Amino acid sequence: MASRKSRDPHPLHLTLPATSANLGSAFDAAALALSIFLKLRAKAAPEFSVVARGRDREICGRLENHLILTTYREVLEKERRPLIPLALRIENEIPIGKGCGSSAAARLAGVGLANHFGGLCWSDDRIVGEAAAREHHADNAAACWMGGLAIARMAADGQALMASITPKGSWPLLLVISDEALPTEEARGVLPEQYSRTDVVTNIQNSMLLAAAFTQGRRDWLASALADRIHQPYRSTLCPLLPALQSLSGTKGIIGVALSGAGPSVLIFLNPKLNLRNTRAQIREHLAAHGLSAELITTRITSRGGSRHPTRG
Repeated sequence: MASRKSRDPHPLHLTLPATSANLGSAFDAAALALSIFLKLRAKAAPEFSVVARGRDREICGRLENHLILTTYREVLEKERRPLIPLALRIENEIPIGKGCGSSAAARLAGVGLANHFGGLCWSDDRIVGEAAAREHHADNAAACWMGGLAIARMAADGQALMASITPKGSWPLLLVISDEALPTEEARGVLPEQYSRTDVVTNIQNSMLLAAAFTQGRRDWLASALADRIHQPYRSTLCPLLPALQSLSGTKGIIGVALSGAGPSVLIFLNPKLNLRNTRAQIREHLAAHGLSAELITTRITSRGGSRHPTRG
């Protein structure tokens, strides 16, 4: 009889980026992968265990109600595959509950683990679709798994229809992280049930312009393309960083401002030629003048997603 060790799959390493979804006008349609990562190493073990380092390690290290392991179990149960206990080592850089795609990364990690240790051999479309079915955000899941600028929607068969685009040129970014978390359900709850035709058409036009701005490297189009009438005006009361920072768009080297995901954090697009240190100081002073404080994280768009070169062994 073969030993358990010989039957166990090789360990799996995954690197999953943070994401910023919605991007103003591209509500529920597009997201960017950011160079802030959840790094995961998993191997078969006699029992489940988690060792976590980095940001929010108390949450990442809890064995009970662990989103990665819950998703892993759910997928294997659904596919009627044996449940192999795992020892996880996690190094996390993604802020949790702040609109930076932390739950999408966790869901994808769970699906990726199930795909590997359950021998599912799923395509990227199926992996993203499975995560999005649980996460309800195909744009975040697509950007996290594929990298770059991802445009996505769910198909009737449960798979994701998605495209990953590498934006042209340099797009330095600043994430302005709120001190407080905001549940996505609460952010969704303030949105109206119906919109005017004018608002919908304007958003469609702006979202198309946004895709063109990234693919053609047209930073001068960005401020107009990010203009939104679907979600940001309604979420501003829950996300005070947004209106405070929108007033800076077009000044101090800031070429565009958008809510990151459902908020409360904000994504700022910067002029590549600016003095970053001076801009960070000016943003801090501006927020302080509005009675606000936040963590500032410098980042960029990354082409690296979870599908890119996962390592085994």
